[in-house]
Amino acid sequence: MSLAPLTPDISEDTLLGGKVRVRQPVRGYRVAIDPILLAAAVPATAVDTVLDIGCGVGAASLCLATRVPGCRIVGIDRQRDMIRLASDNIELNAMGARLSVMTGDLLHPPPRLEPGGFTQVMANPPFLEGGKATISPEPTKAEASVEGEADLAAWVRFALAMVANRGGVTFIHRADRLGELLAELQGRAGEIMVFPLWSSENRPANRIIVHARKGSATPLRLLPGLVLHKTDGRNTDAAEAILRHGAPLRLMP
Repeated sequence: MSLAPLTPDISEDTLLGGKVRVRQPVRGYRVAIDPILLAAAVPATAVDTVLDIGCGVGAASLCLATRVPGCRIVGIDRQRDMIRLASDNIELNAMGARLSVMTGDLLHPPPRLEPGGFTQVMANPPFLEGGKATISPEPTKAEASVEGEADLAAWVRFALAMVANRGGVTFIHRADRLGELLAELQGRAGEIMVFPLWSSENRPANRIIVHARKGSATPLRLLPGLVLHKTDGRNTDAAEAILRHGAPLRLMP
């Protein structure tokens, strides 16, 4: 399979300090730091199989595969245009032996996805509730940022259905929706770890990473979290290690 030539509406960019190449739309949805932080937080090993729900152009999958050689990752997304770009990005990064993507709706998942078939699941759901947000005129951005028929509860149910018993699910979301996310996990998973992400010191966290283990009864833990930016706007050393050098974001003590 040969890569399609770049067109004016598609750019080719790099992540992790150039380790990962990503083709993405010039307008609409653009990869930010959230999928990189999500991938850094997944406690995968070389023998794990990972499902990336709402994979988009494959940024989180590629970052995780780069950090953890050997793990195998499947991505699913509703948008065919995103899946086409994700397929190109898998080829662009020579990851075809370990990464694959498919078009699919989590409310009506493809038969190829076997419930309980993954040891880790990661997800970067739309942050905004449907009916409560201004929808972008760019379809890819609207789909990525505003919930459609599948709300946050549906994302959590699907993640827990797909992960094996004792396997892990990892979400990145807005901090002001933490209560909803925890409510959906309550009674279905344990060993819940909440990791706040602060844009800078002395400011409220606007993002959180939540990791949980299916079938565990271990109590919830609130972790110290990560400050992303110094007062001058530059990345902190810890954030730089993750965003540019592919270091893991360690949730485990």
